[in-house]
Amino acid sequence: VVCFGDSLSAGSGAGPGESYPDHLARLIGREVINAGVPGDTTADALARLQRDVLDRDPGVVRLTLGGNDLKNGVPREEAFANLDTIVRRIQAAGALVVIGAIDVPLFGRGFDDAYEELAKRHGTLLIGNVYKGVLGRPELMADPIHPNGRGYEVMARRFADALEPHL
Repeated sequence: VVCFGDSLSAGSGAGPGESYPDHLARLIGREVINAGVPGDTTADALARLQRDVLDRDPGVVRLTLGGNDLKNGVPREEAFANLDTIVRRIQAAGALVVIGAIDVPLFGRGFDDAYEELAKRHGTLLIGNVYKGVLGRPELMADPIHPNGRGYEVMARRFADALEPHL
């Protein structure tokens, strides 16, 4: 399993061993590679897809991307064209894709709907709103954007539940 994404995958806001990929590895009892880079946009991720994901020949790739595109004002069409290419290349390599949607109330610019469309178009698994049960709960957040270790554990449990039938 490769967790490919931005600061949410990298575990920004949590201590060592407390990112969602770390929690996910413990929950599913499998190797989970953390390929998260804080600040990455979908264009940045596309540029490193071969090296950080495809060269590792994963069976499952968990995507958490788009938040920095949203924050930086990248047009939705551009961000989702990049995500479409990422998903197609991963699927062409034979891996199951699990998309983690980012839903930011009031500022989401339709990104939440676009994640659903992307998942339907490619037949991927979709975890709607990765922040569900975490955002807005100070005891689970390190800052306004990033969960702390306990918040990442909540996220990891949702991912583990979604993956269970496919492992």
